[in-house]
Amino acid sequence: MNTKIKVIIADDHKMFRDGLKALLSKEKLIDVCGDSDNEIEIMNLIKEKSPEVVLMDIDMGETNGIDLTRRIKSHYSGINVLAISMHGDQEYVIKMLEAGAMGYILKNSGKEEVLTAIKSIANGETYLSQEVSKCLMLNAIQKSKPSTDIPLTKREVEVLQLISQEFSNAEIANKLFVSTRTIDTHRRNLMEKLAVKNTAGLVKYAFRNKLIE
Repeated sequence: MNTKIKVIIADDHKMFRDGLKALLSKEKLIDVCGDSDNEIEIMNLIKEKSPEVVLMDIDMGETNGIDLTRRIKSHYSGINVLAISMHGDQEYVIKMLEAGAMGYILKNSGKEEVLTAIKSIANGETYLSQEVSKCLMLNAIQKSKPSTDIPLTKREVEVLQLISQEFSNAEIANKLFVSTRTIDTHRRNLMEKLAVKNTAGLVKYAFRNKLIE
């Protein structure tokens, strides 16, 4: 990206916010344009600054990160939320994805992963840290068998699996020896067929139905 990624930090620990701001301020492509632990202040900052990414904690005292994510997405669908939490449990991850978050990383993530996650979701891609992905795979929602109500073609399953492994459309096209436009079409068809609104919804479906090995 040629322009800076505007970021707002929502977290109830000032020391953590200050540390994250100090970390991100060294990056030329990132502009931390505000931070707060208060829902009203966060919504006002979003309205004023129009950020591309909101870094969202889940537990913020009186403010619930899951509900706030849902509120942000209902008012500003173009803003991408990256959950950054100490909780790696499947329950929290699924709830944040359902609320509209495009990514989920843990607070013990290193600098490079934080930057990669921000840049990925700023580009509209889903990002799950390795620990979070592993947790979802090990503790996938138990069902006797994958859902058969929505039949997917073999190619659609392949595309869905690669999307869930965080490959971009261009990378998937290269792996499957087809055009990027073909993958774009598969992605749109999958979202329509599975009645989901974004890539996070596709990832959640893949985990729920054990399509990721």
